[in-house]
Amino acid sequence: MSDPSLFDVVRAQRAHRAFRADPVDDELVERVLEAATFAPSAENLQPWVFVVIRDAELRAGVGELTARAWSGRGREHARTRLSAALFADVDRGASGGVSAAPVVVVVGGDISTCEPTVLQSSIFPAVQNLLLAAQALGLGSALTTLTTTFSEELRTLLYIPEHIRPMAVVPLGWPARALGPPRRAPVADKTHRDRFGTPW
Repeated sequence: MSDPSLFDVVRAQRAHRAFRADPVDDELVERVLEAATFAPSAENLQPWVFVVIRDAELRAGVGELTARAWSGRGREHARTRLSAALFADVDRGASGGVSAAPVVVVVGGDISTCEPTVLQSSIFPAVQNLLLAAQALGLGSALTTLTTTFSEELRTLLYIPEHIRPMAVVPLGWPARALGPPRRAPVADKTHRDRFGTPW
């Protein structure tokens, strides 16, 4: 079977928050991470660091931090902003779906090699590549930064040194259910020609 085209992958990528228990081979995880490392970064410094967690106890620890951040402020903030169906899905994910994935990837940024002011613009393109590569391989994934509310505890749990800033958590696994295509506003609704306010 040929790989799907880039545009097919981009149009199909969704946040998966429920996963089957089936394992994901290291070879697939490495393919996803390799795609992440081909992202652009400030001055090509490549400040990304990946901690791949398979250990059930450590995944549960990450899940506990995620659930605590969600119940602390995230849940009430999201309740008024999301549709009931999306809220229920996010609630299930934040309350246990992340740690239920067979693989959890914590993405960090190395501030010893990259100015903190450009760290996000270097790390999040890598995370996007990771998400798209997972989609291309049939894996489910999602981006959450909720867990980084407790960065110091996450750092302690995973022995992450001080110069690595935890920035994102990505659960990775085989989707528990198929998701339809994402709903997006038409390009013309978000695009202006030459000057803001001139229709595309």
